[in-house]
Amino acid sequence: MTQRPFDPVRTWVFDLDNTLYAPAVRLFDQIETRMTAFVMRVTGAAHPEADRLRKAWWHLHGTTLAGLMAEHHIDPEEYLVDVHDINFDALTPDPHLAELIAALPGRRIVYTNGSAPYAAQVLRARGLDAAFDAIYGVEHAGYRPKPKPEAFETVFALDGLAPTSAAMFEDDPRNLAAPHAMGMQTVHVAPERAPGDHIGHHAPDLPEFLRGLRQR
Repeated sequence: MTQRPFDPVRTWVFDLDNTLYAPAVRLFDQIETRMTAFVMRVTGAAHPEADRLRKAWWHLHGTTLAGLMAEHHIDPEEYLVDVHDINFDALTPDPHLAELIAALPGRRIVYTNGSAPYAAQVLRARGLDAAFDAIYGVEHAGYRPKPKPEAFETVFALDGLAPTSAAMFEDDPRNLAAPHAMGMQTVHVAPERAPGDHIGHHAPDLPEFLRGLRQR
């Protein structure tokens, strides 16, 4: 029989924000507001300029945090605690998604550019915490963010996963380039599939995609 793409997968790596909850929840809007306020305090810039810097650093450095560390030498822990101090009431439990993830064969982990404590709060609010074996935040990569290859290499070495028997689920297409290069199955979780050979699969609806894995 022909081997299906996900047959060898024994480690399932999921991004967090806008991947394990729908973008329509707009939870990250709260974080972006706090990021801009943090940039204002550090740089003294007015709101429009601070917001521009936040976006520019995200494009240039991978995250606003990486930009602040590179250009203003801030304490990353202070930043991570501050920007993740948000309200989680918009999140609701999803027992069906929890069941689908828990049924995946092998190890299931979360890897986010946010902090691990923040990810744990999101997973609890979604009722997904019991479905995962480990959570890795940007702190586990030495504060180097996805999409930097060395960030993935650090986290994957820490977890002990073999990339050629792993899959990565991400809403940000640029964060799938390094996993693809490492030999992972890559899944873009978003309403529209982004272009690029580094995207192996598209999941406009994550639960539906997970349900259909046996047929892929």
